[in-house]
Amino acid sequence: MVRYVSRRVFYAIITLLLVSATVYLIFSLLPFDPAALTCGQHCTKFVIEANRHRLGFDQPLYMQYLHFLQGIFVGRDYGSGSAAFHCPAPAFGYSFNENRCVTEMLGQALPITISLALGALVLWLVVGVGLGIVAARFRNRWPDTLSSIFVLFGISLPVFVSGLFLLIWMTIKWHIIPLNLSGYVSLFRDPYGFFLYFILPWITLAFNFAAIYTRYTRSTILETQSEDYIRTARAKGISDRKILVKHTLRALIAPIATMASLDFATLIGGAILTESIYNLPGLGRLSISSVFEFDLPVLVATTLVSAAVVIVMNLIVDLLYAVLDPRVRI
Repeated sequence: MVRYVSRRVFYAIITLLLVSATVYLIFSLLPFDPAALTCGQHCTKFVIEANRHRLGFDQPLYMQYLHFLQGIFVGRDYGSGSAAFHCPAPAFGYSFNENRCVTEMLGQALPITISLALGALVLWLVVGVGLGIVAARFRNRWPDTLSSIFVLFGISLPVFVSGLFLLIWMTIKWHIIPLNLSGYVSLFRDPYGFFLYFILPWITLAFNFAAIYTRYTRSTILETQSEDYIRTARAKGISDRKILVKHTLRALIAPIATMASLDFATLIGGAILTESIYNLPGLGRLSISSVFEFDLPVLVATTLVSAAVVIVMNLIVDLLYAVLDPRVRI
């Protein structure tokens, strides 16, 4: 087990380094001058060259990348003398558009996106897996029919349609869920305000995933029930409930855990539509605004954070699989 974990962690570190180098290289080869983007329209050549030296863009590309990696671990100083400023670790750069370190901007956006993704993950697992179990348990009966209708709507409706529907009808028309205009609050400071702020985005984001998990859970359970060991257990007189809990669901845990981990990692950088509909200042909206404003340090940082989350979640999936199924350690 130790060798397996060590090998997976080593592969994850190498992958992170390769991804960071590739992302940094791609953004460094874009057809515009990053130093010219650090000042306004009336910027002079002297100011551009000063910013180029201050940010280290006048150095070779490999030195820029090494300084970038160094800043992630120990922080980084930009400029010299009275004009110098420091970004603490992990330093992903400095945004001249916002006049702030990129780490500070990520620190404000990342908790919102993680809260959104975690809440939606719990919701779609409870609803999706639960409905899938009920649909398989009552196959070809009215619960199965209702779950099929739910799956059809959940998969066919785009996120922006379901989000706007919930926002208009649940909040504006029916006043079931009040509109929270106070902004993001921490779960530990105000649990009710936190829940009120995220309830509609959670439902919007989880609706499509819950439909997918319902269909997958139902098909997996029905496929597992046709296996020989399930038939043997049924022939021994074991009740259907015990067979479902002890045998069928056990075969479902590993693939569901894999899907949920990877879907969660995707949401960290991909919940752009939901954040835009509900005006959530998360990582997705930060990425979009950095594209429109040509804010390269922020764009590089958001891309790297999203890629790092995917790699780390893949590592967690591999380790989780080794616990659930010892055969993969070989």
